Parts: sequence; C-alpha cells; structure tokens
Amino acid sequence: MKRRDFMLAAGTAAGALMLPRMSFGAEGTIDWYTSSDQNVLDFWTNVVKPKFEAANPGLTLNLVDGGDGAGVAAIGDRALAALASGADPQADIFEGFDTRVTVDGIAKGLYVDFEKAGLSNYSKINPLAFDTPTNLPYRGSQVLLAYDTTKLDPANVPKTWPDLVAWIKANPGQFIYNRPNKGGSGGNFVRRAIFEANGKDPSKFTVDNYTQETGDAMLNPAWDILKDLAPSLFDGGAYTSGNTQSLQLLGQSAVTMIPTWSDQALSAISQGVLPETTGLVQLSDLGLPGGFTKIAVLSNGVNKEAALKLSDFVLSEEIQSAVLTELGGFPGVSWDYVSADLREKFKDIIPSSIPFFPGGDWEKAVNDGWYRAVAPNVDPNS
Repeated sequence: MKRRDFMLAAGTAAGALMLPRMSFGAEGTIDWYTSSDQNVLDFWTNVVKPKFEAANPGLTLNLVDGGDGAGVAAIGDRALAALASGADPQADIFEGFDTRVTVDGIAKGLYVDFEKAGLSNYSKINPLAFDTPTNLPYRGSQVLLAYDTTKLDPANVPKTWPDLVAWIKANPGQFIYNRPNKGGSGGNFVRRAIFEANGKDPSKFTVDNYTQETGDAMLNPAWDILKDLAPSLFDGGAYTSGNTQSLQLLGQSAVTMIPTWSDQALSAISQGVLPETTGLVQLSDLGLPGGFTKIAVLSNGVNKEAALKLSDFVLSEEIQSAVLTELGGFPGVSWDYVSADLREKFKDIIPSSIPFFPGGDWEKAVNDGWYRAVAPNVDPNS
C-alpha cells in the first residue's frame, strides 16, 4: 500500500506518463498532488478542502492524485527544471512526499524551508516527527497492539515487550502477526523484536551501516526470540498473509491480539470491521515502529504563499483532531494540541517513542533472515 512507502523512490520515466492533462498555475488555485491512498485523497476532498476554502475566501484547492511516489517525483523533477529556467512549475504543494527524493532539489532551493517560513503552528509539531526542514510532518501512523477487551481486561494488557512475550506464551494460539514481507504491521513487529535483541536502541541501524557480518550479529538474536515465540502463536505457529487478514482474525474472535497499523485499526473500528470492544495499546518501553507523512511546498510555485497558508491550516487543532477521527491517523502535532476528550480517548496509544527502521539492505536482510531462520517451511512467494 502506498501509505506504507515512507522511503519514496523516484521513477521519473514512469511517473512522467502519469502527469494529468490539466491547466495549472492559476493565481489563487493551489495545485496539490498526493502519492497517498484514496482514503487520504478523500480526507482532503471532504474535510480539508471545504474547511480551508471557507476560512480563506478567494483561495481554491485543486486536488490531484499523482499516482504514486514515482508520479509525484516526476512532477518534482519537472519543477526543478522550471526553477532553472524561470518557468511555471505547474504545482504548489506535495502530500506524502520526501523532498530528498528530488536529486539536488533541496540544495538548489526548490523546496521551502519550513523552519524559516513563519508558520504560526510550526512550534506545535511533535518533536518525534522532525527529520529535515523541507519536510512538514502533519500526520502519522504507527504499529500498535489491537486486542479483544471481552477476552482480555484492559487492566491486564501487556505494555512492555517482556510482558507481551509472557502473555503470548501464557495464552497459546491467541496471537498472530503477518509475514514481514507481506505488510508493515507484522514487519514492524519483527523489527521491534530486533530492537529488543539490540538493547532497545534503534540508532544502531542506519541506511548505510549494513554488512553481512553486522547483519548476522544483530539479527540472529532476534530470530531466536521469534523462534521461541512461534509455538505459542495461532495454530501452533501460523502467520497471516497481510495486514487485512490479521484484522479479520481479530474481528472474528479467532485470536485475542494482533499488531496492526494505527490508522487501519482506528478506521476498522469506526467502520464496524472491528467491534467497538476492540482495545488499542502501545508498548511503553519502546513503541513499535512507524513514521510520519509530510508536506512539501515548492519555492517557485505561483501560489507559494497560499500553499504555506494551507500548510499552517492543516496543523490547526480542528484538522489535527480530524486526522484522528476522520482519517484514523496520528496527529502531526504534539498531543497537547489535540482536544482533551481525544487525548483521553486515545491515551493508551499516545506514543512516547516512534522508532524507525531503515530500508535498503537491512530490509532485504530482515525478510530473508526471517524466512530462513524463523519460518523455513513457509514459501516467501506464497
């Protein structure tokens, strides 16, 4: 799913074929592109757009599905060429995009530095969400634990990794996760085990520090943890084929607890896919991994100032609360800036940490190693 692609890859040739044949660049019309899923486009269409336009007479949002990360990256490349020539980039703002994807884009000043943009709500952003000043985090998602409160009293739900392991072993058959290459909820459960095996220190893993020797030393202890858990899982060691199948098993009361994406779980509860008796909790010793979705504003866009006004608007309490209630995501701002009733409602999933695990060679090593060491009888392609 596109919303899981926190490391967006540029595919200029493919993306160029997806550029919409529309007229852009009109003053007062903010040309907005997204690489996210339909539910995010619906959120902007039904929630953000009408509220923003009502609050800002004379400004209009032109919401365009960029297709995917490669499609928006192609528009970014076009904008960089326009910057050099002084032409209209025919775009103002990107959603679900990492500005580092555009080669030399940051260095050449293509994207607005939000630290210098003077947004009134910038100081409200969750400190856990920052990475580079040209990326504005406005919503997040994190893997957490969903459980059946009719079978597990919330007062007894495990809230640390050791307690979770103890609960799984004491309740055989009541926990399941999906294979790590089939969805981020199971994949990040596996990564949380890796962090546990390495002193709960995510900083030990970076995009460029993987070697075969390092990988074996840091991953093998995690495989021991997960192999030890396997006999206590659903059906004596079964794994689901994706995020959705895990949610279905929980909804059918086949299991008591699963790891799940926060946005998928909240949406499933609101839509009745999961019952209202579903509880959600985050580990307090070190949360399960996740990340934030960002906004980028083009410095050469015809409506740059209007795009910055929009960027500030989505950080307001009204929209950040809607991220929770309407989209099922996490707010991009600190939880202190979310309404008190929502803070109380979601108190068990407010993260004190959002650890990030790198992709690249580490990702391949995790997937290959899990199948080899933890589930050797499971076909990775099945």
